[in-house]
Amino acid sequence: MEAPLTITLKHGRYAEDAKPVDRNAVAIADALSDALTDTYRLVLKTHACHWNVAGPMFYPLHQMTEEHYTDMFAAADVLAERIRALRKRASVKPARMIDGLDTGSDTDADPTADEMVRGLLSDHEALSQRFYALVEAAEISGDPVTADLATERAAFHDKAAWMLRATAA
Repeated sequence: MEAPLTITLKHGRYAEDAKPVDRNAVAIADALSDALTDTYRLVLKTHACHWNVAGPMFYPLHQMTEEHYTDMFAAADVLAERIRALRKRASVKPARMIDGLDTGSDTDADPTADEMVRGLLSDHEALSQRFYALVEAAEISGDPVTADLATERAAFHDKAAWMLRATAA
């Protein structure tokens, strides 16, 4: 009868060979902070589209935008927690967060559903690229946790962009 397969970890051997990895925590935390700011900005913009979309595409866009802002709101917390895990302060840049958002002026015409979709599409594509750059920076810095997080967020924004692109077609 064969012995059951077991795995034994020898902590001592690994501790002796281990070398500290410089994860460049400040630069990674700053990049995460930028991504957090852009995520919150897109949450606000998506929520505004959710509230204000009108016309024949109302219901599917209303539903899609709700799914998107719900996901991004939860992701913002995960991003902030990663920043804190890197021992940095989690914060957003309010001026950048509101830059380009609709001010709600009564004299401005409401954007069409197509304009909303194209605006959201552009923002998802830009945020996806920010996360791809963060993946690369995190990998170079030896931070696989942030790289995995950024990969997951890039995948979400790629999918959101695809859905919006298909809607705008």
